Amino acid sequence: MTKVITFKNRTVPVHYPSEQLSYMELLRNKLLEMEFNFDFRKKWKRIKSVEMVRDVAILQYSDGTKLYLEVC
Repeated sequence: MTKVITFKNRTVPVHYPSEQLSYMELLRNKLLEMEFNFDFRKKWKRIKSVEMVRDVAILQYSDGTKLYLEVC
């Protein structure tokens, strides 16, 4: 399934299996924690999409590189 998440005026699609809906809430909470992390906010501007695999968010950049973020 796919949902759109908004963080700092930027919307990004999030792909996740249908049985892992609870991890979307964990991702939102983690993004709220990272709100004042300016290094992460600079990285977020380049994110193309997010894939949720259990409790790990795989942030994909437009150039193909990935950033792994644990959401627990």
